[in-house]
Amino acid sequence: MAKAIMVQGTASDVGKSLICTALCRIFANDGYRVAPFKSQNMALNSYITKDGGEIGRAQGVQAEAARVDATTDMNPILLKPKGEMMSEVIVHGKHRQNIDAKTYRENFVELVMPEVQKSVEKLQQQYDILLLEGAGSPAEINLKDRDIANMRMAHLADASVILVADIDRGGVFASIIGTLMLLDEDERARVKGIIINKFRGMEELLTSGIEWLEEKTNIPVLGVIPYLDVAIDAEDSLALSSLHLKKPKQDELSIDVAMIRLPHISNFTDVDPFYDEPGVGVRLVTNLHQLLTPDLLILPGTKNTVEDLNWLKHSGFAQAIQVLASRGTKIFGICGGYQMLGELLIDSEAVEGNGGIFEGLGLLPIETTFVHQKQAVQTRGVLMDGQQVSGYEIHLGRSKKTADIRSFIRLKDGRSDGAITENGQVIGTYLHGIFHNRLYTRKLINELRQQKGLPLLSEDVKSDGELREEAYEMLDYHVRKHLDMENLYSLIQ
Repeated sequence: MAKAIMVQGTASDVGKSLICTALCRIFANDGYRVAPFKSQNMALNSYITKDGGEIGRAQGVQAEAARVDATTDMNPILLKPKGEMMSEVIVHGKHRQNIDAKTYRENFVELVMPEVQKSVEKLQQQYDILLLEGAGSPAEINLKDRDIANMRMAHLADASVILVADIDRGGVFASIIGTLMLLDEDERARVKGIIINKFRGMEELLTSGIEWLEEKTNIPVLGVIPYLDVAIDAEDSLALSSLHLKKPKQDELSIDVAMIRLPHISNFTDVDPFYDEPGVGVRLVTNLHQLLTPDLLILPGTKNTVEDLNWLKHSGFAQAIQVLASRGTKIFGICGGYQMLGELLIDSEAVEGNGGIFEGLGLLPIETTFVHQKQAVQTRGVLMDGQQVSGYEIHLGRSKKTADIRSFIRLKDGRSDGAITENGQVIGTYLHGIFHNRLYTRKLINELRQQKGLPLLSEDVKSDGELREEAYEMLDYHVRKHLDMENLYSLIQ
C-alpha cells in the first residue's frame, strides 16, 4: 500500500503543481515508484493519455517527471470552463456532460465520489508513494462542504499535508496563518510541513519570520524555494499573466510572434517553445491596438470556437487578420484557430451552443462540422517535407476541404490533417504540440528570418523530450537543495 503525501496551497497559482512535479522526479530518482493524483482539476490545458483519455496537463507532466505512464486514475475528474458558469465535465478521461457550477456542486460531486475513491485505492495498490495535489485553497469556507480536492482527499488517502505559500505576491505569513486558522482541528492536524515558494532576495531576512511562524504554528518550515523560471507546461490561465516576464525586451528581438488571447483560450502552452528560440519575442494580444504587424500570428485552441469567432468579428480582429494575411504575415491556426480560418463552421446539432451556420475568416478552403463525439488521441505523422512530428488532438469539429489544397500532415493512422496554402502563408492543423517539435519550429523561425534578410540559425536543436528531461532534473536539483528532505521522508514513513 502506497504511502501518501499531499501538497496543498494557500491560494491558486502558488506553485503546487511545480512542487509536485519536482517531488515526482525526486522520489523517482531516489528509486520509488510514485503516482501523481488530483481528484478534481479545473484546467484550460489538458493532456492526452496513451489510451486517449483526457486529464489535466499538470498530472500528465507529473507522470512524465515520475517516469510512469499517465492514466485517467491520476485525474479522475477534469472540468474545462466553457464560459457563463458552465463547464465540460470529463470523468476518467471521457466527456460526461456540460453542467453549470450550481448543479455540479449540489448534485454531481457526490455522484462521482465513488469513482474518485476507486482511483485512489487503485493507485495506492500499484505504487510506493501517492503524491496528491490540492486545488486552490483548502480554507474556502463557502465551498468546503463540497470540496473534494483538498482535505477530503487527504483524509481518504491518510496523507500528511504540506502547505505551500507564495511569498512573491506578498503577505505570506498572513496567508499561512489565515489558512491554518480556517481549517477544522482534524484538518489542521494533518498539516505537517510548510513550504515558502517563489522567494526572491536574501533568505537571511526571512529567518526571524520563519522562527515566529514555527513557534506560532508548531509546524516546521520544510524549505524556502527560490523563484525558478523553468520550462514546465502551465495549466492554469493565471499563468498567462506572467508569460511576458520571459521576454521583457521586445524591442531587441528580431522575430515577432503574436498569439491572440481568445476569451475561451485553451492549450495555450502550444506557444511555449517560441520562448526558447533565439531572437524571438512572443506577445499575447488582447485588443486590436496591440496587434501591430507580427511576423507570425497564432490563433490558438479554444473551448468555444463559435463564440470566440464572433468575438474576433465584433472586436475587429477578423478583418485585421485578413489584412495581415494579404500583407505577408504568416497565419497559423491550431485546433479551434484552424477551424476559424476556414469558410464555414456548421453546428446543426448545437454542440457549441445554440447551433447554426457561421462564416469563418475564409483564409483556408475548409468546412467544419461540429459533432458530439470528441476526438482525443496522441498523434504522430509526417510533414510534406518528410519531417516526423507528434502531438495530440482534442476537438469536436470534423473539417473537410472544399477546394484543392495541400494537407499539412500525413498521419500514421492513414488520415491527413490540416491545410497549408500554396505559398505557405496560411497554415491550420488539429495537432496540439506542433511547435514542441523543435526542429520544425526552428525551420519555421528560419523561414521568417530569411524573409527579413537575417542570418539563419543552426538546425542542430535538442528535442522536446531532451529539454523536458533537463527541466525535470533541474527541478530535482533546485527543490532538493532548498528542502529538508530528511524531514520530508519522515512524513511519508
